[in-house]
Amino acid sequence: MKNLFNARAPFFEPDAINETIQRALASAGLDTTAGPMHDVTETIRRALAAGRLAEAIPSFDSESVIDVAARVVPGGEDTNAAWDRAPSSSEAQQRPGSFEAHEFSNAAGRRAYKVYVPVGGSAAPRAMIVMLHGCTQCADDFAAGTRMNRLADEHGFLVVYPEQAAHANASKCWNWFKPQDQLRGAGEPSLIAGIVGEVARKHGADPRRIFVAGLSAGAAMAVVLGETYPELFAGVGAQSGLPYGSAHDIPSALVAMKGGRSGMPGRKKVPGAVGTPRRKAVQAVPVIVFHGDRDHTVQQTNGAHIVQQARDAHSAQAGDAGLLVRSQSGVTSDGRRFIRTVHADTEGRARIESWTLHGAGHAWSGGHASGSYTDGTGPDASAEMVRFFMALPRAGSA
Repeated sequence: MKNLFNARAPFFEPDAINETIQRALASAGLDTTAGPMHDVTETIRRALAAGRLAEAIPSFDSESVIDVAARVVPGGEDTNAAWDRAPSSSEAQQRPGSFEAHEFSNAAGRRAYKVYVPVGGSAAPRAMIVMLHGCTQCADDFAAGTRMNRLADEHGFLVVYPEQAAHANASKCWNWFKPQDQLRGAGEPSLIAGIVGEVARKHGADPRRIFVAGLSAGAAMAVVLGETYPELFAGVGAQSGLPYGSAHDIPSALVAMKGGRSGMPGRKKVPGAVGTPRRKAVQAVPVIVFHGDRDHTVQQTNGAHIVQQARDAHSAQAGDAGLLVRSQSGVTSDGRRFIRTVHADTEGRARIESWTLHGAGHAWSGGHASGSYTDGTGPDASAEMVRFFMALPRAGSA
């Protein structure tokens, strides 16, 4: 069947225009790296970027789905080079782990991925965390921003970074909103699950300690994977993501991202918007959610819906009144205020954890500026997700 969303509205290429302007200014002997001309060129760059986004939205092209400009980190860049804290003497003496590129294919298609194998050996099977990037990002960019490889060295787990292909989505967004990519054994869930199986076999990973996390479209796909492959993933982490079944096409995805209020005429009651999902989540997979209350790309209500889906699924599966809830507020050393809410079972084990980040936008909390879409004021979402995952019972255990 023909893809109805392949048609693209005419658009300009802001990066090419910006480069042409900079070359013209340079040929005139004007310095654009500092001073007033730097401010002028930055203003032009921002205006061009805003124009690209404004053109993308009305066309309902795939680029309009969480479409944000990213700083792509070159593949050869050392993603472990600069962190918020200085390395200890023992860390300084360690050799970096290996970061290898591979490719996986099945009936649904082909995807590239990278695997980080931490420093040192391990007699026991390693845990694994699958990291799903946001739109326009890549494995190197996401690894740099989240600093998950550093944590892998500290805790000894594998990290896998599947990469979305440009031919599958022009903005390299995971297609969380497409019905064919919300099913077990089909589409992108099957590709990611296949990558996980391939890495687990090759590196002898613990099959009951595999977790998945993501940012934005990657977070939405992580939620999809928790629902479609609950026996594979022991836990899910979502930063600025969306609940399962919240959209079924491009228009409903845009509505869902705005919390069901797109501001576009005739779009307030689109089937598949948040609050009226076409598919219901039923798998009680543990989940940890981070969301900023000033996220204007994916509204915070989406994080609340992920939590509610998980609560409903747990209550249905456990057959009891639900989970015990406790909340605490805090502030990071850089001034970010937050509320952390834990939903625990009757034995006191956390099954759901949510972090509301006051004043935060659409970015990986606590991330490093070497990657795109990061907010260094914290809290450290990567470290907290690792803590949450490692404390969970192994998948399939009582």
